[in-house]
Amino acid sequence: MQNNLNNLPVLPADKTLLAAIDLGSNSFRLEIGRLDSGHIQRVEYLKEAVRQGGDLDENRNLTTESIERGIRCLARFGERLQGFDPSHVRAVATQTLREANNRDVFIKLAKKALGFDVEVISGVEEARLIYKGVSRFLPQSNERRLVIDIGGRSTEFILGQGFVSQHTASLHVGSVAWSLKHFGSGDYTENAFTRAEIAAESIFDTLGTHFNHTQWDIAYGASGTVGAVADVLVQYGRPINTITKEGLYWLRDELLRTKHVDKLRLLGLKEDRKPVIAGGLSILIGIFDFLKIETLNVAQGALRHGLLYDMLARDNEMVDLRNASVQRLARKFDVDEPHAKTVAEVAGKLFEKISENIHFADGEQQVHARKLHWASLLHEIGCAVSPIDANLHGAYILEHTEPAGFSQSELHCLSLLTLGYKGKLKRLETDFSDRIFVMQLVCLRLAVILCHARQMPNLRGFQLHFKQNNIQLNIPKSWPEKFPQSYYLLDEETIAWQKINWRLEISNT
Repeated sequence: MQNNLNNLPVLPADKTLLAAIDLGSNSFRLEIGRLDSGHIQRVEYLKEAVRQGGDLDENRNLTTESIERGIRCLARFGERLQGFDPSHVRAVATQTLREANNRDVFIKLAKKALGFDVEVISGVEEARLIYKGVSRFLPQSNERRLVIDIGGRSTEFILGQGFVSQHTASLHVGSVAWSLKHFGSGDYTENAFTRAEIAAESIFDTLGTHFNHTQWDIAYGASGTVGAVADVLVQYGRPINTITKEGLYWLRDELLRTKHVDKLRLLGLKEDRKPVIAGGLSILIGIFDFLKIETLNVAQGALRHGLLYDMLARDNEMVDLRNASVQRLARKFDVDEPHAKTVAEVAGKLFEKISENIHFADGEQQVHARKLHWASLLHEIGCAVSPIDANLHGAYILEHTEPAGFSQSELHCLSLLTLGYKGKLKRLETDFSDRIFVMQLVCLRLAVILCHARQMPNLRGFQLHFKQNNIQLNIPKSWPEKFPQSYYLLDEETIAWQKINWRLEISNT
């Protein structure tokens, strides 16, 4: 991995093992691949039907039973991943964890069981990763592609060309949720299917004109419901890897003829798919009708493959999509770019100093430094709303935006740092026992103070140390006399930290 943000990146060597874990609403999946000349070859694939999407209670909390099922599955995955470099493993959770009010409880247990961090990603980020995975398994061409992925509690729509997604959408309609809502009794009736299809189409209305059938040349369906339906249809004489409207209505009639899920017997339909096939089928029929699709081609790639290839980009600082997202946000909200870069540079130098005596795992310091860098570039994003309480406005923007490449936990960190770059620290209402966050925060606040004149300060002779609940900033002896305003602001900063039971000391000996 790279030594600092300015060094050239070092990509994983050929034959390196990479692992992706997709914590879906219906199933948890583990994909292990080996890097081979820029391509990733499958080594192992594990899947377990955990079905957390059907276990949110009336308060939108995961039930104890569903948490236990998920943790047991992740513990098994974790055993297989022992010895993996943390930078070569990514685990992401999707719609169910996005909705669950007690997701933090699950994420904490999941990290312990799996042995690696678990990120909750936005629907837009999920869609981007799905397209990245699907596009890697398709022939390269200039065709305009529509990609659809019906998950357990959400459905993603993506328009793209080549390896690049251009428009993405994630809607709250999925096979688990729709099966519970419209086929909860297990009965298959004409009325239930009609209501489920109409309800789905009413949600598709929000897609707007981007996904009009004139905007794409060929439609692909990825994983989940699409794969299950295609597996059944091919067993009854339909073309392989192809779904037509005729085939969908034939399958609908078969379910109606069966009348109840307990009596359902179809070649190619796996047991774990039976409880959710009706909901997924009704959504797929609604998509065909709404988008005027005649033929849907079954894609081989999926979210987990997108994660694997995205890891290669994240290892390469020059092409990390998150950098481009930060730049777009900064331009959109008219951030003072030269000043933001100055603050980011100063914050980065301070973070290097404060990290000198901290033991980090390989690559860990760079991960934290990168988040501080992004937060510094965006710390004044809220000024576009109002210079007064700009930190409040900026934090709100970052908490509620969905820039490509970022997980929700990463955005929450950037939001907290933006909220805390100035003003009272108590308003953050966060865990100040997290020493990494405290290190990032003090470096950002000190950088903003030192750059208050919107010029690059001279940091020669500066030292920054971190020990337990004490932060020590050493400055040159002559510095207070040369920069009285900056010294006054630093002195005021020491008072701000005292109010959260921390000590920031300024020494000029």
